[in-house]
Amino acid sequence: MAEVLFAGLKYEDVVREYSSTVVSVCIMRLKNWADAEDCFQNIFLSLYQNSPKIETKEHLKAWLIRVSINECTNYIKKNRKLLSLHETKEQSVNFPTDTLDISWALVELPPKYRDVLYLYYCEKYKVNEIAEILGYNANTVKTLLKRGREKLKSIYGGDGI
Repeated sequence: MAEVLFAGLKYEDVVREYSSTVVSVCIMRLKNWADAEDCFQNIFLSLYQNSPKIETKEHLKAWLIRVSINECTNYIKKNRKLLSLHETKEQSVNFPTDTLDISWALVELPPKYRDVLYLYYCEKYKVNEIAEILGYNANTVKTLLKRGREKLKSIYGGDGI
């Protein structure tokens, strides 16, 4: 059987290149390493089994982020038992080091703000791209960014965001 390519990448290369993004999205949503691992596996299994037609790396990354958010949302609905990162001090979470380091602060925000701020600051997506990934209107994304920044400032202080 011929190898399935995703935006010109072999499956193994996709996992290698986008695993940190998928893990970060899962940790942001679930706040629990073990649950994030479960979702991570389901996401890449879905990619492998469904073999969606993906032409560009940008589309592939957006697809993986969207599927990650959906998988985590479904996982939360199914399990309803979340354990906070603060309760699992023995587990360390390593967010990508090449991104603006607000990851630690984002986990405390409600998901609608967390997703938008994460995609904007950590993944460097533009407002229109975030709107497309999340299925929102661009103005909604701008509003969520503004309100999310305000929430971060009120919780953690500072004007750096």
